[in-house]
Amino acid sequence: MVQKLIGFDIREHKTELRNKYKQLRRDMPGDVKRQRDEKIFSRLIGLDAYQAAKTVLTYVSTDIEVDTIKFIKHALNDGKTVAVPRCVPNTRDMVFYIIRSLHDLEPGAFSVLEPIPKKCMKLKDFNGAFCIVPALVYDRYGYRLGYGKGYYDRFLSAHKKMFRVGIGYCCCTVTELVHGRFDVAVNTLVTEKYVKNCGKENGD
Repeated sequence: MVQKLIGFDIREHKTELRNKYKQLRRDMPGDVKRQRDEKIFSRLIGLDAYQAAKTVLTYVSTDIEVDTIKFIKHALNDGKTVAVPRCVPNTRDMVFYIIRSLHDLEPGAFSVLEPIPKKCMKLKDFNGAFCIVPALVYDRYGYRLGYGKGYYDRFLSAHKKMFRVGIGYCCCTVTELVHGRFDVAVNTLVTEKYVKNCGKENGD
């Protein structure tokens, strides 16, 4: 669904939403965040799609994001092929590299931990992968508002044969976000309170 609202500045609206949810996350007490992260982690690894997947893709979390470090360690211990993204300089593209441990990471673009190319192999086959998608806020249809750089938008549009999972806090979800016809929604949304299948609603 493409929403067209007369006199509505979508860029300003998205900026306001980003600022709101970034601040909300910054204000979340540490103990509350840890409890919510643990509940999300438990629901995430309990998904049938995770259990069946041989390859998992995930971002490496920052301080205001749902923790993925524990998930990475768990997936490696489960024998999964784990790949994380590295931003290509001067582009809006990402390359996913297979990592064997957290020692294969180094600070990269935007101070986010990224794989060290000399130590890692590029992932070439994305079909059937279990992909965790970052966002500042999700809606009930699985559409997302990211950080505005466009990396994941381009990546998801190019690789649609993956199982896409959004992880987020309940306080960072809304009923509906403005989105375009080419935006790619996640199949499942996982929060500290529920797991929601978005596939039937977004057309998958």
